[in-house]
Amino acid sequence: MFVILLLSSLLCISLSFAIICYTKLLAVRKQLKEITEALSDIQGGNGNRKILAVHNDLTAELSYQLNGIVYGYEEQIYQLKAADEANRQLMTSLSHDLRTPLTTLIGYLDAIKKGIASPEEQADYMETARWKAHSLKDYIDQLFDCFKLNSGDFTLTEEKIELAELTRNILKNWIPVFEENQLQYEIEIPEQPVFINADPDGHQRIINNLIQNVISHSHADKITFQMYIKEAAVTIRILDNGVGIAPADLHHIFDRLYKCDKGRSDKGSGLGLYIVRQLVGKMNGIIDVQSEPGIYSEFIIHFPAVEPCLQD
Repeated sequence: MFVILLLSSLLCISLSFAIICYTKLLAVRKQLKEITEALSDIQGGNGNRKILAVHNDLTAELSYQLNGIVYGYEEQIYQLKAADEANRQLMTSLSHDLRTPLTTLIGYLDAIKKGIASPEEQADYMETARWKAHSLKDYIDQLFDCFKLNSGDFTLTEEKIELAELTRNILKNWIPVFEENQLQYEIEIPEQPVFINADPDGHQRIINNLIQNVISHSHADKITFQMYIKEAAVTIRILDNGVGIAPADLHHIFDRLYKCDKGRSDKGSGLGLYIVRQLVGKMNGIIDVQSEPGIYSEFIIHFPAVEPCLQD
């Protein structure tokens, strides 16, 4: 009798276990079917489709991992679309920014060659052609820098440099340009050595682009350049008293191809400040801009110093 009861109990337990397993199997089968349908939907282009699962489901971990893969895939697609759109804008800008000065350059050279220009005009035409050629070279240099930065091929040689003397030498070349443009200037650079880890050519491009931006767009009659040391950091400030930057433009000023004055699209490539921000970031620095329309614009760069710095 005991054996019969024991066998009956075991049979009941086995049946209960079999029912539970069968129920679980049906649930898993249903979940796998839902996963398959979701994956088919995602494959069809519905990137918003997610695989739903309860935390204690047997397929929960699989669902979470698949959702993570889909999310990563959608993020890559979004980035590729954004890059494709940016490249289309770049090519549109390139076709305009190169074609216009090239057409002008060819027109002046043809006028000289065909004898259309008088001897007095030829000198002016040649000077204009020379200026256009230099502008084209500057634009192409910026364009190649932009392509390299975006492709990851842009390399900087990080080394310990003495920033104060290097910056003084860069600014010396700008003084004749300031005077030619009737731009008053004030330059304040520490007498003591200032050391940071950076690329000398990269630093020169940063300073040159920022100053060129002032000359080309600010309509200022005064520029102030300051470098000072505070709390183990080096700060560079470039301030002008020009037309300033509108609040709507301020948040986009470092975007690639962004031009504040849409009505003067032939002036500036929209790449200079973008390259500045990329270079500053690659040299572990931070750049910010402040402005009040009609009063001033100020670009501020912070670099970490290599050696302990004196308080200003």
